[in-house]
Amino acid sequence: MTDILKCKMSTSLDEQRKISASVSIQQGNPLDFLRIIYEGAIAGAAAGVVVETALYPIDTIKTRLQAVRGGGKIILKGLYSGLAGNIAGVLPASAIFVGVYEPAKQQLLKSLPENLSALAHLTAGALGGAASSIVRVPTEVVKQRMQTGQFISAPSAVRAIVAKEGFRGLYAGYGSFLLRDLPFDAIQFCIYEQLRMGYKIAAKRDLNDPENAIIGAFAGAFTGAITTPLDVIKTRLMVQGPANQYKGIYNCVGTIMKEEGPSAFLKGIGPRVLWISVGGSIFFGISSIDCRS
Repeated sequence: MTDILKCKMSTSLDEQRKISASVSIQQGNPLDFLRIIYEGAIAGAAAGVVVETALYPIDTIKTRLQAVRGGGKIILKGLYSGLAGNIAGVLPASAIFVGVYEPAKQQLLKSLPENLSALAHLTAGALGGAASSIVRVPTEVVKQRMQTGQFISAPSAVRAIVAKEGFRGLYAGYGSFLLRDLPFDAIQFCIYEQLRMGYKIAAKRDLNDPENAIIGAFAGAFTGAITTPLDVIKTRLMVQGPANQYKGIYNCVGTIMKEEGPSAFLKGIGPRVLWISVGGSIFFGISSIDCRS
């Protein structure tokens, strides 16, 4: 859900300039700036909860497909395992992201020339993502282990992980998490922006909500597909637990390649593309409504 919230916060450059302008006009009142952050966080979190709940079974299927080794079969029961704990974790993570992203974006937009606005947004997004990962990674570890049937509740999962693996067990796969998310954010954002600006120039008008949604869905689907190998690596490292089958990212890649072949890196690509494209279309569409209201 935090990834989708990033999509909302990273709306088109034109829309972001309008927001920045509205803030600049009322510089004497810092409450206006805080109100924008607050409203963006609330709207993004609320919509994210709805999308997360509706599409969570697809995410669970994706996780189970990626976690199973060889030609093993997955179980289609308990598809909502870990949902409550996941929502409880991503809400504060979303707040951290917004709290870092907005001030960083505003500062970078003031410091950089206008033709580097995209760099300002990408840098701010990376900073927000890195800050929120402090909460997001433990949330993801607990969620994925519950999705794969290792635990039945988030509290018991946290206690067992800390008892058997130490506090660092909650951050299993941290490096692979960043390795997946940083290129994902950059690629999806750039594709969405370029397609949106190109379409706007060709059509000689602003895009309507369905058009924003379609472009958002395409950007999400394409980015989700090409980053699936990174997602597989992240999942394997996060769900392995104290068995510690993989010693790190490179060892994980080598072991999967040797034991399962290159096709294993595309496990779960169907559910992943479906989840991200549907979620992206909803949020990019909502973003366009939000920014015009």
